Amino acid sequence: MQAKTDWKSIAAALFPEGHSITEQDCFLSGYGKFEGQQIGVIGTTEHTPIGVEIALAQAQAILRIVRDHPAMPILMLIDTQGQRLRHRDEMLGINSYMAHLGKCVDLARRQGHRIIGLVYDQALSGGFITSGLMADACYALPDATIRVMGLPAMARITKVPEERLLELAQSNPVFAPGPENYQRMGGLGAIWQGNLAAHLRAALAQPLAGDIRSGLGLERGGRRYAQPVINAVLHGDAVQIS
Repeated sequence: MQAKTDWKSIAAALFPEGHSITEQDCFLSGYGKFEGQQIGVIGTTEHTPIGVEIALAQAQAILRIVRDHPAMPILMLIDTQGQRLRHRDEMLGINSYMAHLGKCVDLARRQGHRIIGLVYDQALSGGFITSGLMADACYALPDATIRVMGLPAMARITKVPEERLLELAQSNPVFAPGPENYQRMGGLGAIWQGNLAAHLRAALAQPLAGDIRSGLGLERGGRRYAQPVINAVLHGDAVQIS
C-alpha cells in the first residue's frame, strides 16, 4: 500500500509564513499566509472517501470564503479514495451533495476567486472530479496517485480482460494511473517538484484563460480528439479520426 503523505509538511512547504489549517475528521480547512495575502484552504487527508458530511463541509467552507473574503484565492488539497460507497450515502443522495459541492466551486470562480487544486497524495473518481477537476488549474506532487478507476474494477465494468487493459495502459494514458499520464492528457497543468511555495506563486500568477485542458491534451499527445471535436461543435471544423 502506498505510504500516506503528511498534509502538515505539505502545508508548511506551501506556506513558509505560516497557516491556520486544521483537521477535523479528515477534513482540512483554514487559511495560509502567502506573500502578503491570505489564501483559503480546503481539503481532505488520510485517503478519506467523500461522503455526504465532507462534501457538505467543503461546500460550506467555500461559501464562507465567498461571503467573507471576496476574490480570495482558494487552494484545494486533495487526498481521497473517491466517493464513499455506502448504502446510507446513496440513500441520502450523495450525488446531489457532490453536485452541490461542484456548483459551489463554480460559484466561487464566477465571483472572482482563483481556484487551484493540488493532489498531494491520492485522487480517485468522484472525489477528484468535484475538487481538482473543478479547479481553474490542477497540479500534483510526483508521488501522487491519480486514477478514475482501478484496472480490476474497470475490467469488471467493461468486460474487457484486465490483461488487455494492462497492455493498453502501456501506451494509452487514459488507462494508466499516475500524475504523468494525467499531465499528458491535460488534466494536470504540471507536476510540482522542489520548492512548493515557488510553484504556488507561479500558479497564482498564471493568466486565466478558461478551460484549456483539452488543448493541453492535444498539444501533449494524450488526448488527440477532444479539442478537434470541441472545435467542430463550436465552429463547424472537420474532424479527421485515424
